[in-house]
Amino acid sequence: MQDADYLKGRIRTVPDWPEPGVQFRDITPLLSDPRAFRVLIDQFVHRYFDTRPSAVAGLDARGFIIGSVLAYELNIGFVPIRKKGKLPFTTVAETYELEYGSATVEMHTDAVQAGDRVLLIDDLIATGGTMLAGKRLLERLGATVIEGAAIVDLPELGGSRRLREAGLPLFTLVSFDGA
Repeated sequence: MQDADYLKGRIRTVPDWPEPGVQFRDITPLLSDPRAFRVLIDQFVHRYFDTRPSAVAGLDARGFIIGSVLAYELNIGFVPIRKKGKLPFTTVAETYELEYGSATVEMHTDAVQAGDRVLLIDDLIATGGTMLAGKRLLERLGATVIEGAAIVDLPELGGSRRLREAGLPLFTLVSFDGA
């Protein structure tokens, strides 16, 4: 747990952003500090080195940062799951509900193959909507999502519970309960 405490201590909390009452958990200090970034990536590499997924799928946008570096370190492919309208080729889309409306994510139809074992990664789990949409996309193309992973879990928002109830095993490095 020493590494988790080290990482948690380098996540900045920005009060009242993007709106009053929200405690925003900012991972950018982890990315700008070379040692912290190495510790962060190593935590994921060590977890998935032996199970070696077929690919890492990263959720737009901070999941791209962690996911692409992790895929490189594991010598496997990286699959971007983007916000609607950002991918140039034929896509499959999944719309999900947010507390203030809905959003859509997409991925290329040839990004994964039936039977691929994919790790789905993002920076943070809040309500779980984006990760659940990513899971559905990957499964629609025949892939198996072996695990969802994130740096931060915000369990009070219910996302990690919701994802587990949907059958997605989860791995997170740090958790922030309450303020």
